[in-house]
Amino acid sequence: MQRSDKPKLSFLQIWNMSFGFLGIQFGWALQMANMGPIYEYLGADAGDIPLLFLAAPLTGLLVQPIIGYMSDRTWHPVLGRRRPYFLIGAILSSIALVFMPNSSALWMAAGLLWILDTSINISMEPFRAFVADKLPEEQRTKGFAMQSLFIGLGSVIASALPWMMSHWFGIANTALPGQIPNSVKFSFYTGAVAFFGAVLYTVIKSKEYPPEDMELNKLKNSDSQGIAFGLREIVHSIFNMPSRMKQLALVQFFTWPGLFLMWFYYSSAVARNVFNAPDEKSQLYLEGVEFAGLTLSFYNLITFLFALFLPLMASRIGNKVTHAICLSAGAVGLISIKFINDPAYLYLSMAGVGVAWASILSMPYAMLSGCLPENKVGVYMGIFNFFIVLPEIIASLFFGYIMNNWLNNDRMLAVQLGGVFMLLAALLSLRINDRIVPE
Repeated sequence: MQRSDKPKLSFLQIWNMSFGFLGIQFGWALQMANMGPIYEYLGADAGDIPLLFLAAPLTGLLVQPIIGYMSDRTWHPVLGRRRPYFLIGAILSSIALVFMPNSSALWMAAGLLWILDTSINISMEPFRAFVADKLPEEQRTKGFAMQSLFIGLGSVIASALPWMMSHWFGIANTALPGQIPNSVKFSFYTGAVAFFGAVLYTVIKSKEYPPEDMELNKLKNSDSQGIAFGLREIVHSIFNMPSRMKQLALVQFFTWPGLFLMWFYYSSAVARNVFNAPDEKSQLYLEGVEFAGLTLSFYNLITFLFALFLPLMASRIGNKVTHAICLSAGAVGLISIKFINDPAYLYLSMAGVGVAWASILSMPYAMLSGCLPENKVGVYMGIFNFFIVLPEIIASLFFGYIMNNWLNNDRMLAVQLGGVFMLLAALLSLRINDRIVPE
């Protein structure tokens, strides 16, 4: 079905096709909030943790374009093009989520994280292409904004699960050395059920447009062309990206360091600079980290709420201007943290980050989908992910040197530098030529 032939979908239909993202975010949020402590429970040193977190960007770098390429060339008579990958990824992810908190050794947890990240990527990448498949161009902003809504909601719930398990259900949040608390274990079990259930709901409640006879014959013929042909196609696509995609890639490349630096250093910066903790062993440090966690949960709540208004804003002033304004709000939020003395004002700073996060999860994909060839949406969505994971890999490998030698280990300065990167991304987003037609 051609772009111009796609009917507009109702709010409920867009809700149904996006609901699986709620489960996917349970997988991401649980590992982001808990893998560091899990590694430490199992004996990892602080200096080991950044490298142990390389699983996510490396698997994304490798898996997403391959899954995108494969899903572009798949048609199952019952499950369609993208839904087989939703389901396979959900099954594998749910199994990994069950086994992860039962890891008995560091190598086991690290290996399961690779499996988990690979499995999540199998489910997640086709979801981006699913919006372009199902929605006419004028509704794609709504589609990606709906995904942002579920990402925000999933993050709020999943991040709070260990606290909920211990405070609401009385499950122990402490454990013997070398063991993982039961509150974390039951959080991961809950996440496994939520992941599979939410994705299964989308698989059952959504349909896909069948290919025309000519396209179906091409799909069948492509099955016999082999892995080498597929890799050549991916490489060819990388070097022949549409013009607008190149502009968006640059925006992404400067956007994501701001987020990574916040995730790396925000909590400790709040503890040291806002709560004035003398060191990580003090009670003030613990209070600061816990309070920072509350404000991080708050920005995900803002993302959930702001995603409801994002399509209206974009329809009034355009996608690229909307994205520039939202990124600027995030930049101001990160830079302002240094000037805060009363911790309560951190909620305002994180509100700006929440606004930016809602846009980051939707606007680039809405702008990208309109310039992609119909038969390569999946592979290009996967390639687009390069410009998220490459900054993360660079930050994981080299920012420690910058902290030690250039920033004097000032966590707050690192967070502010993230704001500067995000502001630069906002300026670059204004250069995007949103009048480009599909290439």
